[in-house]
Amino acid sequence: MDWLTKFKIPIGPWAKDVVDWLTTNLKFFFDFIALVLDGGITAMLYVLQGSFLKGTGLEPFYPIVMIAVFTGIAWLLRRSAGIAAFTFFGLLLILNQGYWKETMETLALVLAATAVSMAIGMPIGIAAARRPWLYAIIRPILDLMQTIPTFVYLIPALILFGLGMVPGLIATVIFAIPAPIRLTRLGIISTPPSLVEAAQAFGATPSQVLTKVELPFAKPQIMAGLTQTIMLSLSMVVIAALVGANGLGVPVVRALNSVNVAKGFDSGLCIVILAIILDRVFRSGDEGDKA
Repeated sequence: MDWLTKFKIPIGPWAKDVVDWLTTNLKFFFDFIALVLDGGITAMLYVLQGSFLKGTGLEPFYPIVMIAVFTGIAWLLRRSAGIAAFTFFGLLLILNQGYWKETMETLALVLAATAVSMAIGMPIGIAAARRPWLYAIIRPILDLMQTIPTFVYLIPALILFGLGMVPGLIATVIFAIPAPIRLTRLGIISTPPSLVEAAQAFGATPSQVLTKVELPFAKPQIMAGLTQTIMLSLSMVVIAALVGANGLGVPVVRALNSVNVAKGFDSGLCIVILAIILDRVFRSGDEGDKA
């Protein structure tokens, strides 16, 4: 069988050549993307961490204000005293453990990755629902994005965007975006044909059918895609820390390197609390009521 390995197809060198070409010819484009994404994350951190209060003496009290704000948002969205209470005491525990800054950095990364994933994934999911041939093309690509080891695409992301939050964000989006694409498509194609036919019979245009019939019917699946995206993004915080992204992944990596069980459990517990809060707040109404 030596003859088979002797004529090895140079897949790896081809991939390297593509990354080298992108680095050489499209550096300005990737620098622009990095600038926009980094600016968005910085703006969120400016609000979440209360950076505008530096020098006023009020900064130490800002986390309490934010905990109250998050609790209020949880109550307004879910109308559940249990979820609001868990949000309040969970965030208070994170503050007590000294991981507030890292939690806000992780939250900013998760929110940014979720926003990008949903903004790209929903239109693609709608297009895939309307055009089966398109889904047949992108389906193996989606499988590849979720099954290929994360470290493989961290390498080109690191080369193209450098160290920091941006390559972590890009890697997170690549890993999470199949969820909104698949679930948006599933929701659209699950719309009963009788509803679509009734709307068309009353003279609805294709865009009206989409916005008035299909998207409302697909809302539970779309919201499931949102919560899936959030959970997948949170699962990437430790991986993102390896390429310089700040957040709760950093103390987890440090605890792993030093075999520090206490530090690893503390930071891991903060990730779990944040995940539960985001899941309960953003999941669809019926599921949230049952939780």
